[in-house]
Amino acid sequence: MPLAAHEFDFVREVVREHVGIQLDSWKTNLVETRLAAIARDERLASVDDLMRNLRTRARGPLATRVVEALLTTETSFFRDMHPFEAMRQFILPELVMQRQAQRRLTIWSAGCASGQEIYSVAMLIREHFPSLLDWSLQMVGTDISSVMLAKAMKGRYTELEINRGLPAAALIKNFEQHGLEWQIKLELRAMVEFSQMNLAGSWRALPKMDIIFLRNVLVYFDVEKKREILAKVRRQLNPDGFLFLGGAESTINLDDDFQPTYFGPAVVYRLRARVGEAA
Repeated sequence: MPLAAHEFDFVREVVREHVGIQLDSWKTNLVETRLAAIARDERLASVDDLMRNLRTRARGPLATRVVEALLTTETSFFRDMHPFEAMRQFILPELVMQRQAQRRLTIWSAGCASGQEIYSVAMLIREHFPSLLDWSLQMVGTDISSVMLAKAMKGRYTELEINRGLPAAALIKNFEQHGLEWQIKLELRAMVEFSQMNLAGSWRALPKMDIIFLRNVLVYFDVEKKREILAKVRRQLNPDGFLFLGGAESTINLDDDFQPTYFGPAVVYRLRARVGEAA
């Protein structure tokens, strides 16, 4: 049976309360499909039974599982490519120069999903900036989903995932084949620290960041929550640091302390106090 409107609204509210994300009203079919899969796994007779259980346990493991199942986890290696080219040509050379004395660099992929973004950065650094491997290089990936984080830590991907954005040379150099899957080599996995974090909730202690990837994440939040998250990002970013957002995202009309800076086709955001020194 189709999910009743009031049940769909209840599920939307559970997701909003847990992670601050408002599910689009047109996602009824997606919600029905994923709830049905959970009901089967929980050995419940129907989605209605699942909903009854969820209403009595709206803060327990079942609710967490429902929320994680409904989150969008779309990602790929070297997604859109322009941000990574900007890092290679402009941003990392600038930061390497500015951090020569401290020999320390921090990079954070917020909402990292299954890890392809932060591993793309690791591959880029290993290929083009090997001297950074002797620095205090801290690379962090965080996500709300424990399922996605487990996959990211394992670093193992299907043929389909590998074929989405990963150059053949990078595959040969950085992965090992295991049956029908490919796993990132241990030395690359060791470069990244993964942990669970809800961007809409309290943030765990993190170092000040030189580069923050918050790509294709803000689009899922309402305006108030976007402003709240950007304010936290502003405090987390070093004064001369760089913020990457998704192609359809911007800080305009959300946080005036960020200024867009252009590196070819890539748009990067910097704190306004440093605009005169950018690029």
